[in-house]
Amino acid sequence: MLDIQDLHVKFQNRDREAVAGVSLSIGAGEIVGLVGESGSGKTVTAMSVAGLLPRKQCAYSGKILLDGAELLHADRTELRKIQGKEIGVVFQEPQSSLDPLMKIGPQVEEVLRVHTGLGRAECRRLAVEAMAAVELPEPEAVYEKYPHQLSGGMLQRAMIAAAVIAKPKLLLLDEPTTALDVTIQAQILELLKKLNRDSGVSMLFISHDLNVVRKLCGRVAVMQRGTLVEEGEAQEVFRHPKHPYTRRLIAAIPTRNRKEGGA
Repeated sequence: MLDIQDLHVKFQNRDREAVAGVSLSIGAGEIVGLVGESGSGKTVTAMSVAGLLPRKQCAYSGKILLDGAELLHADRTELRKIQGKEIGVVFQEPQSSLDPLMKIGPQVEEVLRVHTGLGRAECRRLAVEAMAAVELPEPEAVYEKYPHQLSGGMLQRAMIAAAVIAKPKLLLLDEPTTALDVTIQAQILELLKKLNRDSGVSMLFISHDLNVVRKLCGRVAVMQRGTLVEEGEAQEVFRHPKHPYTRRLIAAIPTRNRKEGGA
């Protein structure tokens, strides 16, 4: 479904590549975690897939194929046909991704207005339906609210609704639960599992939180300084990490025993 082949990205005025030869594939209906510390190249990899790479500011090479269609070197017109419709994106901070002066409903349905010829009433119906699917309470009322009137968890659900409303093949999630408290984080993870089960959407889930990745992802890829150092079934990687960097990441995961020992 998604096939990243030997991806290289180097930004101007940087000594080393942000992404240095990454190859990674995601099958239909698969949830893959991409983990590593800040600056490891996770977000740049996702930006490359989403067509959000600032091309004039970097050198890039390789291939990114979505069901055989090449994305990395596609022109902007072709990318616009894919963005939102075939690939949905959910960022870490919904507050910075949503227009504060625009009601939630029109923002959720924006992809439909761009990619379909549906009328206003049908767009609204599908937006309310999408918000109900992500378990936003009273979606008809939420449709009329502004971002500042919603909690962080509700905003993230609205962002997910906007990302899935056009039923994309792939969902890119860049640290979508980091800014949320533990209870809301758990609810969002359950929501993502449900969306995956119900719709079969594939997901690339980017995080530095290995506990979250272990709960959600079937497969995990580990990045360090722009390179992919380990990849495999999530449970196997967590139980028997092969690379020293992966072992250090796993050793740093807080456990109940460690918390109790530090108390």
